[in-house]
Amino acid sequence: MQTEMRTFGYLCPQCGKPVMGSRSVFALEAADAEIACECGESVLRTEFDGQKYRIDVPCGICGQTHVAVCDPERVLKGATALGCADTKQFCCFIGPEGTVEKNLRELSVLVEKEKQQADSPEVFADNVIMYEILSELKDIAARPGGITCGCGSSHYGMEIARSAVDLICRECGAKLRIPAATDRDLDDLCCHIKLLIPGK
Repeated sequence: MQTEMRTFGYLCPQCGKPVMGSRSVFALEAADAEIACECGESVLRTEFDGQKYRIDVPCGICGQTHVAVCDPERVLKGATALGCADTKQFCCFIGPEGTVEKNLRELSVLVEKEKQQADSPEVFADNVIMYEILSELKDIAARPGGITCGCGSSHYGMEIARSAVDLICRECGAKLRIPAATDRDLDDLCCHIKLLIPGK
């Protein structure tokens, strides 16, 4: 008779690598288990008190360690996922090896994508909206006195953030923020024939 195996998988909060480890159902019922990342900086632990499993999950999404309390049914049968308390995204998977590996791979891609967006301010909240906002600002600027400052200057610079464009007066340093993330932001800007930066 083949021993049924259960695979645990999580993303290491320290090195970011997927961590997987398998234990037999018999071993999980008989003793506490530890599944550690090869970097040595994170460990998933299971403890069974005869009624419930307590699982310490290192979270590759928020960097904390979450504690989950589960019925044996969830841990020893089928497939289950444990969520990050902060983001509500799944951060740990338990089940057949193939299922855990697939979910872990998808989570790894998602976390990497979010990390790149956080590291890259040039990635816009909505590329299409940002393009339209910049195009509209160009049209406004082309009109006589289209963009001016309350201090009397018409010299300004532009700083582009992830979800907004800041118009900054070159004379007094005053700033006007133009939101650039939603259709409504675009509609609001299109209502303006001219823009006035509030002078200092």
